[in-house]
Amino acid sequence: MVLTRSFVRAKRPCTDGFRWFVRQFDEGGNYQELLDTMVAAGRVGDACWLLEQFGPTGEVRVVDAIEADAVVFAGTLQVRGNVDVEGKLHVGGGLQVDGGVRVGGDLIVGGDLRVEGNVRGEGRVTIDGDLRAGWGVESAGDLHCGGEARIGWDLRCGGRLRIDGNAFIGLELHSEGELRCGKGLQVGGDIRAEANVRVGQGIAAGGSVHGAMHLEAGWGIKAGGLISAEAAIRAGESLQAGEGIRAGKGYGVFAGLDVQVESWESSARVSAPEKPAGLMSGWWAGPALC
Repeated sequence: MVLTRSFVRAKRPCTDGFRWFVRQFDEGGNYQELLDTMVAAGRVGDACWLLEQFGPTGEVRVVDAIEADAVVFAGTLQVRGNVDVEGKLHVGGGLQVDGGVRVGGDLIVGGDLRVEGNVRGEGRVTIDGDLRAGWGVESAGDLHCGGEARIGWDLRCGGRLRIDGNAFIGLELHSEGELRCGKGLQVGGDIRAEANVRVGQGIAAGGSVHGAMHLEAGWGIKAGGLISAEAAIRAGESLQAGEGIRAGKGYGVFAGLDVQVESWESSARVSAPEKPAGLMSGWWAGPALC
């Protein structure tokens, strides 16, 4: 794919960046070669802008490992070993890694991210497709997954966490900001968010579920431990907790918000060792029998 001067100018680049482009490439050049040259010259921001304007390519590059200051690649990368990047890693297509990934800046993947080992991003992490990690995932900033997330160990996010599809986390989930999941959320251990928790479908946790503000699920919430929030707890269907259900002071517990009152006994059951204080809706069923 060749990018000409006129193609680039039509995207309204900044004056400084376009002048540098003309000095280096005159009438233009091969898309990926332009990106590589920009990164080598320290103009990573310009390379990312170019990728955002012209989008991904179908090129697939297979390498043994990646160790670099920054990487901007328009196609798909397949890495047999580890990825260690000091700055930004921006891939237009997918990224498949047989080892682990460490990125000192932002990690941006336009397709799927599939990693056999651990993923650590010291900036924000943005995955437009699915996220698969055999071990854990850690993001110092916001994390957004546009597809489904399947993580073998822990998921820890230092900012806001948003997963548009289903999420399956093997061990613990901890978000320093708001936690949003568009579909179902299943976690082997505890779920903890330092702001609101909003899940489009159901929540299932082997441990406890805690939201530092409101806790909401479009379907039901089931936890082996405690279901708690520092504000309201709202569920479209049932609530079941092995240790208790506790809303914040002055707030209520709501079950069956999406169920007719006549169906509460079967579809909006509230089960816990003790009846929650402030239970506003749903059918109190007492302790779970299992």
